[in-house]
Amino acid sequence: MSPVADTKDGDKDSDTGTADGGTSKDATRPHGKALARSMPRVRGRAIIGVLVVAGLAALLPTAVTKTAGGEVAVIRNGGPLNNNRIRQIVPPASGVTWIGFFSQKHPYPAQQRFYTITGDSTRGDRTGVDVENLPTADGVEVGVEGTVYFQLSADPEALKAFDDKYGTRRYRGADGEFRYAWDSDEGWATFLDQIVRPVISNALREQIGSVQCSELQASCALVQNGGSLQAVNASAGKSNLKISKIQDEINKTLAVDFDATLGGAFITNVRFNLAKITLPAAVQEAINKSQAAFAAVTEAQAKVKQAEAEAAANKARQAGYENCPACAQIDMLKAIPPSVTTFAPGTGFAVTAPAPAPTK
Repeated sequence: MSPVADTKDGDKDSDTGTADGGTSKDATRPHGKALARSMPRVRGRAIIGVLVVAGLAALLPTAVTKTAGGEVAVIRNGGPLNNNRIRQIVPPASGVTWIGFFSQKHPYPAQQRFYTITGDSTRGDRTGVDVENLPTADGVEVGVEGTVYFQLSADPEALKAFDDKYGTRRYRGADGEFRYAWDSDEGWATFLDQIVRPVISNALREQIGSVQCSELQASCALVQNGGSLQAVNASAGKSNLKISKIQDEINKTLAVDFDATLGGAFITNVRFNLAKITLPAAVQEAINKSQAAFAAVTEAQAKVKQAEAEAAANKARQAGYENCPACAQIDMLKAIPPSVTTFAPGTGFAVTAPAPAPTK
């Protein structure tokens, strides 16, 4: 390069600087303007980042869950762009578990539950309570008191099938409200009333309808076919055996009936406890009256027996006195009350008690 060119280049360099080698004010202006133009973009990006973080924080509760000790959960996909298939099963007493955004949680009881059977019609408006008044083979309507114990299957595949069949529709409760089976204890009790109760009722009807009333309650014999105490005594002690037999028969068939009716082994560890058989108020009142009448007859018969025994004793005693007149006098003296001091049964004969000894 020629010396002239070098000089020109050097002049250009010198024009852009100050005499002391610093930068001129005009040179800093383009950089300041660029920075000013970029500030709104930076602020916008920061605001978007804050909104994204806040949105994720707000949606996080829909993406995680945990279960209590007596609870198992079936998780279904959710969200506007996702399907509603079952995603996973969360076992009882789990820690915080990731289930995905907008997923649906269907919680079911994992511990033993029970269903009450009663003959008291005043308790029929309560969910989870089944009022059963069933006819016996001889047409007497009796009330059944008992409890069914059971547990929902813990098998994951069975739980998935159960939720597909019974967790995707609602059931109407005694209060008229519609609930899902997994929607609180009320929802579960409503499911039992609608689906499980008919199975229990059918099993009870078959067993109660195959026996006589007197086989369940011995006192039924008092008001049937000119009942008598002999018939009651003949049935006494057999009713408890018959109730125990009915309980055993129901326990043999109830679990099988559940599987067949519900379409799978969803209800497990089934056990039925038959507590007692009650009679209708009208029948019980008739029995009470019969028992009172028989009690009066028994009391009268006892008095007759007592009088006959006393007459026989007096007859035997009189015969003894005739054979021993002195014995009659001795018994007569023994019968004198202590308050009598002088006894004179006839002329020339008197007995005077000795005077009490003076006190010192």
